[in-house]
Amino acid sequence: MTNFSSLKNHLLIAMPALHDGIFDRTVIVVCEHGPDGAMGVVINRLVDINLSEALKAVDIQPSEEMIHRPVYWGGPVQPQHGFILHSPKGEWLSSLELNEDLALTSSPDILQAIAQHEEPQRYLLALGYAGWGAQQLEEELKENSWLHGPLDMQVMFELPASERWQAAARSLGVDMRLLSGAAGHA
Repeated sequence: MTNFSSLKNHLLIAMPALHDGIFDRTVIVVCEHGPDGAMGVVINRLVDINLSEALKAVDIQPSEEMIHRPVYWGGPVQPQHGFILHSPKGEWLSSLELNEDLALTSSPDILQAIAQHEEPQRYLLALGYAGWGAQQLEEELKENSWLHGPLDMQVMFELPASERWQAAARSLGVDMRLLSGAAGHA
């Protein structure tokens, strides 16, 4: 495996052999990665509520068309908390910058702006996040559980959730349909 300092601002793409019941066929935006562990948000699993319902749950009045905007399952950690991946990054009370145009925000001020059709232009709301302890993600990479590559804004914001797993792999030149569910080491 190639040495790297951080996979922050990258995609993790679950390999077909990853059948843990939680992360099967997921695509994750890595928001933080360092010696103490990693944190990311799943961007291709929907929950059974829409943005309108999520905003009403935090006493924000949504507009009518928000009933058609999905909400994502971001991961198993803190599923009661919302995390917004968005572009442009803007100025919010609690944001983590991923790159010059993308941030992860967890403060309610961004939800109010979204409800009023202000910035950000592109966003997705996820409930919860995925987390790894120190060296845990590195071990999963050694076990061939994940592909990783650069963040693709088109995959994240422009494709339907159901197409993101295959499209993210294709952006790396990998066709998931051709990979076996079994992994091995030589």
